[in-house]
Amino acid sequence: MDIRNIKPTKIVCVGLNYIDHAKELNMKIPEEPIIFLKPTSSIIYPEDSIILPKVSKRVDYEVELAVVIKEKCKNISKNEAKDIILGYTILNDVTARDLQQKDGQWTRAKSFDTFCPIGPIVKPLNNPNNLKIECIVNGKIKQSSNTKNMIFDVYELIEFISSIMTLYPNDIIATGTPPGVGPLKDGDVVECYIENIGYLKNYVKKE
Repeated sequence: MDIRNIKPTKIVCVGLNYIDHAKELNMKIPEEPIIFLKPTSSIIYPEDSIILPKVSKRVDYEVELAVVIKEKCKNISKNEAKDIILGYTILNDVTARDLQQKDGQWTRAKSFDTFCPIGPIVKPLNNPNNLKIECIVNGKIKQSSNTKNMIFDVYELIEFISSIMTLYPNDIIATGTPPGVGPLKDGDVVECYIENIGYLKNYVKKE
């Protein structure tokens, strides 16, 4: 399915959801998923440009597996979760890291226009919980892990999030990023890769 046909009402993101990422940061493994929202106005598509805002001195890449919801649902158990998934795609949770640290909460840092590249397609997968995941900047691998290292798997995340809020068709859940996040600069080419889905390529430009 063409990613441009997906029109979510919201993008629900999960923070600190890879064991190897938590270890990298010397942070305690969370007992429950840590969630936040990105606005739909931040969405861009393959080959589009990520714009570095003047107000930020450090903007980071974060490759993530994203789940696209098929139908309106609430209080879905992890055993039912497969039935309400339309498919999977790749999401780059671009983050103004200095503003995230300055603000203490994440809304501004995650919400700039162009800070949510998604694509290239939406694809059904039999097993989302064992996929190679990488971020490549200017041809160099910066992040490399496997979705089996997620603390809370796809189905557990759907159970948790749907217990809080109603999910609607095309809503997106971004499942967290592996270790190795780092800064982007003007002129960079960033490619996010997930096994069985493909590559999401974007260019980086300053405002």
